[in-house]
Amino acid sequence: MMNRTVTKVIGAVAASVLALGTLAACGSSSSSDGKGQVYFLNFKPEAADSWKKIAATYTKETGVKVTVQTAASNTYEQTLRSEMAKSNAPTLFQVNGPIGLTTWNKYAADMSNSYIYKNLQNKDIALKADGTVKAVPYVMETYGIIYNKALLQKYVGKSYAVVKSIKEINSFKTLKAVADSIQKHKSDLGVEGAFTSAGFDSSSDWRFKTHLANMPLYFEMQKDGITGQPKTVKGTYLKNYKDIFDLYLTDSTTPKNQLSSKTADDATSEFATGKAVFYQNGTWAWTDLQKAGFKASDISMMPLYIGVGDEAHQGLTTGSENYLCINSKASQADQKATDAFLKWMITTEKGKKALSKDMGFVTPFKSMASIKSDNPLVNVAQEDAKSGKKDVTWNFTIMPSENWKNNLGSALLAYAQGTGNWDGVKKAFVDGWKTEYDASH
Repeated sequence: MMNRTVTKVIGAVAASVLALGTLAACGSSSSSDGKGQVYFLNFKPEAADSWKKIAATYTKETGVKVTVQTAASNTYEQTLRSEMAKSNAPTLFQVNGPIGLTTWNKYAADMSNSYIYKNLQNKDIALKADGTVKAVPYVMETYGIIYNKALLQKYVGKSYAVVKSIKEINSFKTLKAVADSIQKHKSDLGVEGAFTSAGFDSSSDWRFKTHLANMPLYFEMQKDGITGQPKTVKGTYLKNYKDIFDLYLTDSTTPKNQLSSKTADDATSEFATGKAVFYQNGTWAWTDLQKAGFKASDISMMPLYIGVGDEAHQGLTTGSENYLCINSKASQADQKATDAFLKWMITTEKGKKALSKDMGFVTPFKSMASIKSDNPLVNVAQEDAKSGKKDVTWNFTIMPSENWKNNLGSALLAYAQGTGNWDGVKKAFVDGWKTEYDASH
């Protein structure tokens, strides 16, 4: 997400369509031996090293060249447009969901006969266009509020704690009371804030303009019975969005006037060094947290509460924005080579280990269903799913454009810094939705 990771593949459809019009010379060049070759443009910076390593292994075993390039965080759409314009274009690329597929549909081959599609546990999660399967998800991810178990347990044991058990934190009201209390007693607890910095550098802002914004969008769509992408939104739960965002700002390690330059690495570092108890992120964060010295037993994750609905039975936020497409403009040899590489990745022990252990992914494939993850956040997500709680779905994949998210992010930052007000956020969320939807349709 990762990442993001997350940073998303959605581009402004109108702009992307114009950009696609310039891709007259796209297509990949097959190897001279007729085996074809694979060029994967990877979306996830945190998995870059693992992808390169397994690509080299595959090439050594099969003789088929596999090249992996990773786009910098928040530049995937731009990088994809640039790479697709080259003669040796990616044979394998990603879209983030239905909107992303709309942009790149003409470059997405029919994957109905691909092994990875046929191996899905639930084929309904694949994306279709023009009556055929065009994109197959390879990662299912979950996000919420990650917490440092030792620090939160330390707080729970204090005489001033507002709860006596971590399990009591099952609503926004309780989360706010706990965070406010931690912030008040931060010196005694040895922390600098309840939450890590809500940074608005491009490596971090997706957490708030996309993942956090998913929450009011999800509950509005649930309330109004909306499926698919609506032409307009009401902003029914924007007050709740404001409440959780305000909590991130007030109970933080960082003054509001420093948020514009704070990065994802800053938030990770603050959490890893015990300066903060809470950190909004997802299962993909484990790779970085593990590198920072965390053990699997050190962290856990709770739902992202905003004060709406049956919070006691609310689950974590789970979905995918990682859909693989095979480039229809690539040579037939390269398309076959790419399909074969993907099959190898989800059926061989080396490939499965790379995806599940090295990259920490939860995959939707039958061939990998029995694999237990080393990622503690994944295990929390799986336990949460089995608990009977209702998962919050990923609705940000139908946000109308990257421009909508960027405008929302700018309004959030202005609000945080005091140069704008919450009405600006409302306007970006509600009015901006209609503007961007109309522009792309």
